[in-house]
Amino acid sequence: MEAERVTSRIRFPYRLRVERRLESPTWLSWASPIILIGLALLVGALLLRLAGADPWLVYSRMARAAFGSRYGWSDTTVKATPLILAGLGVSVAFRMGLWNIGAEGQLFLGAFMATGVALRWLPPDTPRPLMLTAMALAGFAGGAMWALIPGLLKARLNVNEIITTLMLNYVAIFWNNYFIYGPWSQRGFGLTAQFPKTAWLPRLADYARAVPAFRGLTAHMGILIGLAFALLLWVIWRQSKWGFEVRVIGDNPNAARYAGMNLTRNILLAMALSGGLAGLAGMSEVAGVVHRLQERFSPGYGFTAIIIAWLAKLNPLAVVLVSYLFGGLLVGGDEIQPAGIAQMLQGVILFVVVGGEMLLRYRLRLERKST
Repeated sequence: MEAERVTSRIRFPYRLRVERRLESPTWLSWASPIILIGLALLVGALLLRLAGADPWLVYSRMARAAFGSRYGWSDTTVKATPLILAGLGVSVAFRMGLWNIGAEGQLFLGAFMATGVALRWLPPDTPRPLMLTAMALAGFAGGAMWALIPGLLKARLNVNEIITTLMLNYVAIFWNNYFIYGPWSQRGFGLTAQFPKTAWLPRLADYARAVPAFRGLTAHMGILIGLAFALLLWVIWRQSKWGFEVRVIGDNPNAARYAGMNLTRNILLAMALSGGLAGLAGMSEVAGVVHRLQERFSPGYGFTAIIIAWLAKLNPLAVVLVSYLFGGLLVGGDEIQPAGIAQMLQGVILFVVVGGEMLLRYRLRLERKST
């Protein structure tokens, strides 16, 4: 009993304290994505080794499949296109301090609206430029409308946008499933009829007669839409008044309100643009790849976009680069065994990014307890 009383009086004289960093080195802010990706690949290598696979062989085969040939680059571009658009959309909301977790649902609504134009609302002999323009506008409108619902709830009632955007993902998926198994179904299967050729985004292979090197390349013109919006947002954030307002509101909403900025209007604009870009991602996928609306046409592009936006530090041009990395993971992951490596690496990268961002903003300090 005496020994127990002595042991109970022994206390560890130090405690671990988490405190916010007053400032972080500029070089670390820019280098952190590379460091975090490298650390994630290292953790992934350890997991692969535990699974009995050779990490170096797996990674080298993935890299060759995704970037080792023009066909690999083309397939990676196909995967990167919706990631670029959805990543840009998510980054717009994040810049304003809004947590748009609903890019997947907005992508589905954009695909739904584009399908409506292609199969229901315009005749199949509509000229291709007019058809694709109408599909792009409808896709943008569908995603914007879906994002405006949580935007309005946030702006008017201060409802947590994380919950509303997340829940609307599932509503959008079930909405699509109702139509592809019901009114728009092709003979009862979970897909619609194929789009008319006027509703297909042109592929590089379509120009193989003029440029023989394009033969067999599946990359489509949706990538040009993504690159155009990346450049446009880069200019907006640096040169426009609205870009300045978004940055101020994201950093300090109270200061922005005191300065006379209209928070309600800016929240609605940011959410509409965020959802609209995700909707364009859905339009590009159904018009450029599957040429119909079907179940699970997205392998989680909207959720992957969240990781991409954070790794890119919300920089539109960096979103393009990181999207190609994740597109390469998807293409390379389809070529190797064991299956699911791409999804495993995405999960590892997510956890590493979250942990790395915390260490950038906060630091751990071991300090002596006061007596």
